[in-house]
Amino acid sequence: MQPRSTQPLTDRPQATPRRRFGLVRAAVLAVLALGVMLTGGFVAFLMQLRVEESKPSRVADGIVVLTGGSSRVSDAVELLASGYGKRLLISGVHRTNGASDISRSVPESKDWFGCCVDLDRSAVNTRSNAVETRRWATERGFRSLIVVTSNYHMPRAIAEMSHVMPDIELIPFSVIGDKWRDEVWWSSGATMRLLLSEYAKYLAVEARVRLARLGIEIAPESPEQAPETAVRRPTTALAN
Repeated sequence: MQPRSTQPLTDRPQATPRRRFGLVRAAVLAVLALGVMLTGGFVAFLMQLRVEESKPSRVADGIVVLTGGSSRVSDAVELLASGYGKRLLISGVHRTNGASDISRSVPESKDWFGCCVDLDRSAVNTRSNAVETRRWATERGFRSLIVVTSNYHMPRAIAEMSHVMPDIELIPFSVIGDKWRDEVWWSSGATMRLLLSEYAKYLAVEARVRLARLGIEIAPESPEQAPETAVRRPTTALAN
């Protein structure tokens, strides 16, 4: 048997300084390119945010407001009272809150809570807001909705809702908080952190939605959220 030839360790190919430099340079360029993409995306995200409130361009079948920010509910009730929709869904209401608790924050609109407001207590985040809104709109046969939420939250809310309700027209109504009116957003560290956090969440939603369109479900809806489950009627304000 012929002895197996071996290659001396000193003869094995090793990374040259030039090759190592090339790898480092490629890594740095990749990081810089990613940084430019994220920065450009953040600028595009900011350009979507309204800085002044303006009435919806037209009336819709219904109005949905996502709880979580100041004056969202009162602005939504005002739209309902002005005839911008037939009914209003308040999505994400705490389970211990009734219509009377909410109406106290908008006492001038108590009558509307008795006839035309529905409360959703199932939603716990923006994705479940979208799912519960789909149930409500489908049950009532609505084909267009005015979506009321804070300006910084609107891009993510529309992304979630348009994904689960592609056949329903969504008309955004952005609520502008007092801090946005009183100070320039980039001068506030808290506002900047909020925007960066919201941008990261928005990117995650966009990635999940785009993959879902390709048939790749990263986090499929739970059985309670799936559209084929039995429709649960939202609690009406009249019943509370």
